[in-house]
Amino acid sequence: MAARELIVLGTASQVPTRHRNHNGYLLLWDGEGLLFDPGEGTQRQFLLAGVPMSRVNRLCLTHFHGDHCLGVPGVVQRLSLDGVAHPVPAHFPASGQEFFTRLRHASLFHDVADVPEVPVVTDGPVASGPFGVLEARALDHSVDAVGYRLVEPDGRRFVPELLTRYGIAGPAVGQLQRDGAIDVGGRHVRLSQVSEPRPGQRFAFVMDTRLCDAVYALADQADLLVIEATFLHEDADLARSYGHLTARQAAQVAAESGVRRLVLTHFSQRYRDSARFRDEAAEVFDGDIVVAEDLARIPVPERRSTQPPQAR
Repeated sequence: MAARELIVLGTASQVPTRHRNHNGYLLLWDGEGLLFDPGEGTQRQFLLAGVPMSRVNRLCLTHFHGDHCLGVPGVVQRLSLDGVAHPVPAHFPASGQEFFTRLRHASLFHDVADVPEVPVVTDGPVASGPFGVLEARALDHSVDAVGYRLVEPDGRRFVPELLTRYGIAGPAVGQLQRDGAIDVGGRHVRLSQVSEPRPGQRFAFVMDTRLCDAVYALADQADLLVIEATFLHEDADLARSYGHLTARQAAQVAAESGVRRLVLTHFSQRYRDSARFRDEAAEVFDGDIVVAEDLARIPVPERRSTQPPQAR
């Protein structure tokens, strides 16, 4: 299993189809497992994907339309049934507190899951840890909705040849990492002399919304952007009316935001041929395009070799 990958649990919008489950996206990010928008049937999709519910460390809801949250009761009950001991903080738009409470306690069960509630009140960071910083921004949908962005801080990585040149090995490497400098062999060696910049990685999750500034802010320089493409351009008026994006608009965001891998999802059941979404997106975005399918595993691209350029 890749250290950083997206497991797609469902890709349908509004209603599931024969081939697409309701939404559900599990981002595995080193030791963290962030579950985004679990729709109806998510618990079973975990089984089909071969992933235990214990991999979930955090729950992130964008809004409270059913295709993005009806799986919450099953997920929470499974956390209790499996005896998952670690806390699973839940993020969601603060205005939907009533709905989250209903979902959290939707039925009778032996409730021992630790699910701290962390409502999103305003734009900005909502959590931080070894995984980086998780941010949220308000989107433009028919109800209150937010998008999420995970940002890993920039760091440095050691260059083995330089460590050898300066005679640094074993515990001295860890000391240099901690202290930023070390005296070895009569020389004072700084961390910058034996390492190179290591750009942090970025992940963005954008669901139901019209085009707005927040979409671009979330997608800025994302290594992996998961974004709704409910409609095709031929139905752009419908998309705007219902508060959604087209595949062309999603690709436009990727092209203008320096995105490396674009994942299109949340497809309307009116379209039979998913290849049309790729074709439309490719007209404006020449990067890596993935048309999401249920149970697909999509790796986060390898780190950039240099600092990412500034957004246009």
